[in-house]
Amino acid sequence: MLKKLALTAALVAVGAGAAIAHTSLETKEAAVGASYKAVFRVPHGCEGKPTNVVRVLIPEGVIAVKPMPKPGWILEKVSGAYEKAYDNHGTPTKDGVKEVLWKGGNLGDDEYDEFVVRVFLTPDLPVGKMLYFPTVQECSANAVERWIEIPAEGQSGDDLEFPAPGVKLLEKARGH
Repeated sequence: MLKKLALTAALVAVGAGAAIAHTSLETKEAAVGASYKAVFRVPHGCEGKPTNVVRVLIPEGVIAVKPMPKPGWILEKVSGAYEKAYDNHGTPTKDGVKEVLWKGGNLGDDEYDEFVVRVFLTPDLPVGKMLYFPTVQECSANAVERWIEIPAEGQSGDDLEFPAPGVKLLEKARGH
């Protein structure tokens, strides 16, 4: 019986490790109409090779993007036009950061790191839905991990091999 329990515990631990072995967001819920600190957790490199580039695609409806620089990495912001204008504290905003890249670093396959972006989630994003930030890790020897799969309606991210990091959108709290 004890051997059976030990085997079950080992299988659960291996399964849990596989479930979190992808790029993910630290905070899984955020209110629309508010700032959100998106912390992207990168738990390893690619197929045994170190990660040298982390790319995060900023979804429509996410504005006022401010990435946090990282020592040893070059920060790049790619800007473009939004599908529509958004209100940014009383100023109509028609374009902004659409992609953030941290380049030139060296995150070993046996290492973990976090990449941070502060954003504003516009109030017209759909409350109760998931918002996905497709993320790509580029590694040495042309190895790549593409965390870009977005679940279809009724499907779970757990059903996907390379799920994009996502945050569940909540209604903004009333008051201050």
